[in-house]
Amino acid sequence: MTRPTRENVTDILCIGAQKASTSWLHHVVNAHQQTYAFPNSAPVTSTNKEAHFWDWNHHRGLDWYRTLMTPPEPERLAMDFTPEYSMINDAKIRECKEINPTARVIYILRDPLARAVSALRMHTLWRSKSAEADAVEIRLDDEFHELVAKARILDMSSYFANFERWSKYYDDILVLNYEDILANPVPVVERVLAHCGLSVDTMTPNARAQYEERLKKRVWVSVSYPITSEAAHFLHGMLWQKRQAAERFFDISFTEYRNVLEPSSSA
Repeated sequence: MTRPTRENVTDILCIGAQKASTSWLHHVVNAHQQTYAFPNSAPVTSTNKEAHFWDWNHHRGLDWYRTLMTPPEPERLAMDFTPEYSMINDAKIRECKEINPTARVIYILRDPLARAVSALRMHTLWRSKSAEADAVEIRLDDEFHELVAKARILDMSSYFANFERWSKYYDDILVLNYEDILANPVPVVERVLAHCGLSVDTMTPNARAQYEERLKKRVWVSVSYPITSEAAHFLHGMLWQKRQAAERFFDISFTEYRNVLEPSSSA
């Protein structure tokens, strides 16, 4: 029996932002029996969530990506949640559209300052020998500037510019606010499912049970290494225009930065 041809290599694309609950969302949506997460192929991919085809693995070719993403049942929806995709150039987005013409694209935005601090903590964790290292602190020094550049803080925080590039090719991108996920995750996930042509009502009993359980979890929690006031305010100034542009264009409001700038904050 000939297997039907799939319309897309990847059916559901989440393009970011990093440290905006993309891992959590992937874990929850993957509870639906109609979705498909590729096998964990680390370190080539990042677990079963981030294929990194358009950045790390583009040189491996389309056949590699198609093989990775193709589910055993062709009617299932293949997922690739790679936050770095938000920063890829027009040529790669155009190529993505060619092989994924009807993919559903999701973009989660988070307050740029809070997201940056969380990202720097994640990169600091990778550098440290122990997640409990008492001496670790993010402070305004030469290493801080190197880390900001390596983590591509400005590029990842350019929500308006990133969206503009993607929206040239995908005209129905679902944009979400991370703060809405924190405040009330259920309606946010239901919007995501509807955007992807899925519904909680079509879940099998086992899938529904997993879905309910996963809604309660936090998949990745950054270690709250302290950040000095000088470093936090430096990032605040660097990212202020990014926040303003995103709030105006997407008509959303970010509030997390207020907590980050408080001396007692552990955000």
